[in-house]
Amino acid sequence: MNGPHLRAHRVIASLNREQVDALDKVGKDALFSAGVKLSRTHIISVLVNVLQRLHVSGNGVRTPDELEQRILGRVTKGRGGKPHG
Repeated sequence: MNGPHLRAHRVIASLNREQVDALDKVGKDALFSAGVKLSRTHIISVLVNVLQRLHVSGNGVRTPDELEQRILGRVTKGRGGKPHG
């Protein structure tokens, strides 16, 4: 996850039930298919790493929906413009 020289910081996140269920599903899928436990914290950390690798910026973003669209645009662009499948 983080390098050994990086200190972890605590972040409190407020998520709705659907979002928590989505994180739990990813964790349970990993547990039952590969025998690896992925906590909500690990999953969120990975998502932040993906944002960094996609070079997503908040410049000019006015709403959470705009940020979501920017992220999805980067993911789609990185996949050659192909829809999710």
